[in-house]
Amino acid sequence: MVMGLGYHSNRVGAVAGVFVLLFPVFLPGLFSPLGHASPSTFSEWNTPKPRHLRLLKSALQRQSSKPDQSDLWAPLADEGWRPCVDSSKASSLPGKSEGYIQVFLDGGLNQQRMGICDAVAVAKILNATLVIPHLEINPVWKDSSSFIDIFDVDHFIDVLKNDISIVKELPAEFSWSTREYYATAIRATRVKTAPVHASANWYLDNVLPVLQSYGIAAIAPFSHRLAFENLSDEIQRLRCKVNFQALTFVPHIRVLGDTLINRLQYPLNKKESKEDNYLSMTTDANEQGPLKFVVLHLRFDKDMAAHSACDFGGGKAEKLALAKYRQVLWQGRVLNSQFTDEELRSQGRCPLTPEEIGLLLAALGFDNNTRLYLASHKVYGGEARISTLRSLFPLMEDKKSLTSGNELAQIKGKASLLAAVDYYVSMHSDIFISASPGNMHNAMVGHRTYGNLKTIRPNMALLGQLFMNKSIIWSDFQQATVEGHKNRQGQIRLRKPKQSIYTYPAPDCVCHA
Repeated sequence: MVMGLGYHSNRVGAVAGVFVLLFPVFLPGLFSPLGHASPSTFSEWNTPKPRHLRLLKSALQRQSSKPDQSDLWAPLADEGWRPCVDSSKASSLPGKSEGYIQVFLDGGLNQQRMGICDAVAVAKILNATLVIPHLEINPVWKDSSSFIDIFDVDHFIDVLKNDISIVKELPAEFSWSTREYYATAIRATRVKTAPVHASANWYLDNVLPVLQSYGIAAIAPFSHRLAFENLSDEIQRLRCKVNFQALTFVPHIRVLGDTLINRLQYPLNKKESKEDNYLSMTTDANEQGPLKFVVLHLRFDKDMAAHSACDFGGGKAEKLALAKYRQVLWQGRVLNSQFTDEELRSQGRCPLTPEEIGLLLAALGFDNNTRLYLASHKVYGGEARISTLRSLFPLMEDKKSLTSGNELAQIKGKASLLAAVDYYVSMHSDIFISASPGNMHNAMVGHRTYGNLKTIRPNMALLGQLFMNKSIIWSDFQQATVEGHKNRQGQIRLRKPKQSIYTYPAPDCVCHA
């Protein structure tokens, strides 16, 4: 009987082993690019373990900082910089428009936001009437949200009414000019040759004649199609006026954002936190005033992990999974893949993992009583990868933990609206930090610079080298981290040639008083 049971056990084990090997063959969907931000099946089989255990143990034992011993939460010093944009200064519109400008914008929320600002600038350059931009469906997030679903269109038009003419829809005589119309054949009214960072003169030479001939010009693609150099102060400041004044989110996004901010500042009893009427249960007062909070933008989805070509500690299976993913999405053409993990980290080219961003925050002095709001989509590796960060900051929250299902129903599954809520909360946080460079990081750096708000920019090269030193002790890591971030907390940095005005608004849009 014992032998029989042993034979049966071995046989079952062998069958299970074969099934594991053939699992990707029978269920290829689990290994395809459809789950862009979902936790990898490989990651679930190989739960990521802490990679910096020595530092983590010391960080978990750190003492809570006292308010009078830390200037962490102190606002940025006033260095005398003020927005150059004067919203009260009225400009006059030319008597006659040259025609209608349409743009079709791809990318995520922040890339589309920059495209909208550029579209207004191009309309001004051409003396054209702007049609409210068309937002393409993002192939990654599958979100079909339109401009009017995300932004307050009436506010947008009103703020810019003295700068350019804007219409919500084309008049009937141009109703044929649609995305579908341009997708089916070559059309004389479509401009598809706009170079990246095209000059104002390029638009005057190539788009204005189309407008004058047909009364309409549709520019697609349009992302990053306007230069940052050799433009008048009027155009540069108009771009900032659009970004920082005209683009406000629709009311229900602002209401939900204010609710999240209120719950971060005036936390409720957790026992009450999941009721359907959570929205009406906000606390109006706190004996000590509103609590301060940090927003952490943790972009660590599968695309980011794969494209970086870095090793994130998930073992051989994870490396194979990410390599296959790179091959499927980019046919292996990823520049970073030619470098070793050590080379990438020493150059600061690897996104920080949840564990590493947690250690950075702990080294800077944030204790385990810090209220942390996680602004992100699903994290590659799931809760297993976030657990270390949560152990360092047990008061970490996100949209889901702070709301009931009913409150999120209007934005559920809509990546752009979810991102808009995070953007709104981020702009109202005491401190913002991002785990890796990207569109959200750049947008926040620029917008918060405009408002003189504290924004920590991780020193990726320094941190990469520190984390590679497996013998470093906590005190040395902490000292090097603090020193390396003294001047990376939102202080004004002047834009250099070819840099984005949306990331570096000074000196074009932020002037020294």
